[in-house]
Amino acid sequence: MSSTRQRTIGGGSHHVLDYLKRMHAENHTFFYAVQGDIAQGSGNIFWADATCRMNYSYFGDAVILDTTYKTNQYRVPFAAFTGFNHHGQPVLFGCALILNESESSYIWLFRTWLHAMSGRHPVSITTDLDPGIQVAVAQVLPPTRHRFCKWSIFRESRGKLAHIYQSQPTFETEFKKCVHESETIDAFESCWHSLLERYYIMDNEWLQSIYNARQLWVPVYLRDSFFGEISLNAGNEGLNFFFDGYVNASTTLQLLVRQYEKAVSTWHEKELKADFETTNISPVLKTPSPMEKQAASLYTRKIFMKFQDELVETMANPAKKIDDSGTITTYRVAKFGENQTSHVVTFNSSEMKASCSCQMFEYSGIICRHVLAVFRAKNVLTLPSQYVLKRWTRNAKTGVLLDEQASALPSSSHESTTVRYNNLRQEAIKYVEEGAKSIQTYHVAMKALQEAAKKVCTVKPTIANGGRSVLLTGNEDASSQSHQSVEEKQKRIRELTAELETTNQRCNVYRANLLAVLRDMEEQKLKLSVKVQNARLSLKE
Repeated sequence: MSSTRQRTIGGGSHHVLDYLKRMHAENHTFFYAVQGDIAQGSGNIFWADATCRMNYSYFGDAVILDTTYKTNQYRVPFAAFTGFNHHGQPVLFGCALILNESESSYIWLFRTWLHAMSGRHPVSITTDLDPGIQVAVAQVLPPTRHRFCKWSIFRESRGKLAHIYQSQPTFETEFKKCVHESETIDAFESCWHSLLERYYIMDNEWLQSIYNARQLWVPVYLRDSFFGEISLNAGNEGLNFFFDGYVNASTTLQLLVRQYEKAVSTWHEKELKADFETTNISPVLKTPSPMEKQAASLYTRKIFMKFQDELVETMANPAKKIDDSGTITTYRVAKFGENQTSHVVTFNSSEMKASCSCQMFEYSGIICRHVLAVFRAKNVLTLPSQYVLKRWTRNAKTGVLLDEQASALPSSSHESTTVRYNNLRQEAIKYVEEGAKSIQTYHVAMKALQEAAKKVCTVKPTIANGGRSVLLTGNEDASSQSHQSVEEKQKRIRELTAELETTNQRCNVYRANLLAVLRDMEEQKLKLSVKVQNARLSLKE
């Protein structure tokens, strides 16, 4: 890091730190941690609000750490933990400023982030190609499947192989095709060696180094693990999904907080809109299959459309039986006229389980056309429950493992307050989402909230007594309690009242957002109607 950049960062980091302190003072579930000397530009900061921590409880199986912003073109060494929600949209799990880009800094970052997420390890994590990050993941998240972002490798290749890209215009296309389209490990190995021989680059050190690390970035080696991508070859030109368009090369630390809040607000609104469309707009079914109707009622709109594409493709991908060993039957599935790219599916009829050589379900959580073709051949009319991944369904945000999370947290009063707050908040958000669906349910929900507020205020708060919670009743002698009990009661009442007021405000925001979506839809319908009418008039003329 240059001294000029270091002075710029050090001079502006107090803006971020002041913001985090203020947010934590307003809500103790807002988590932040600091390592080192921030003022001198040699420390690190991590933060995650209650929504980040709640989102992780639902969608923390596949995580992305984006450290794109640490490169010299950016003014801020910003990093973000993200993932995908049940609509396939980016969702945030925490942010960091890595002012000290060392191996120990990344170890601290992962440990701090894991603590904020109640110690729950993700199934997989995707990061930039960085030795320090690789060491930190191996040390802090040993059970987690780690991969490097292939787009980062493609981006780096433009610099490392600039002479080849200039002299051989077809190389880049063939390079990406080899990585993306190899169906098996043998096919990739053959394609890779053929590519290097054809362009006379067998001795290129950089290509040899990424080949040695191929199990950490080439898709064909990774398909047996869940990465939460809707398509096997999905991905933008980088990792910065959540903050793309909000944090860029011109962003300073003074502007970072504002841009961070804008991104959080925008993606929250997009999730609300996707929730509304999933609930209120029925998808058009393309087949008479009961399985399609079932999937339409289970999945969110975006995920159902992906499933529907796979189901429709079964018409052109017949399953041919190649072996039958009692309860285990093996099929070869290939598109008409393309037998050279066939896939093998084994089906266990007693357990209603199938596995495909493409491993799409293992990788994305969405069942592939090859298994669906076998189901069609075996007259399996509905999706077996093991092939409906809850994280992709309409009910992804229900039944979160609150008790498991609570038991994993320290038993200090502060942490137990955090757990209670998160539990109440999650239930309140679900309640608000249902209450905001129509004017009628809104009024019913509002009345119920007001009644609940009265009931909560009549319950006396608990106070700590030797590590236990003691509920005070009207018959107890107040003089036997500490003089702090009155203050504790008043403080607790204020906290509960503030929480209810916040929920009230959130309900109004949800209602306003949904009404705005409805207005937009009506305007679009009106515009479409006018266009149709004009077209008809034009035809008559």
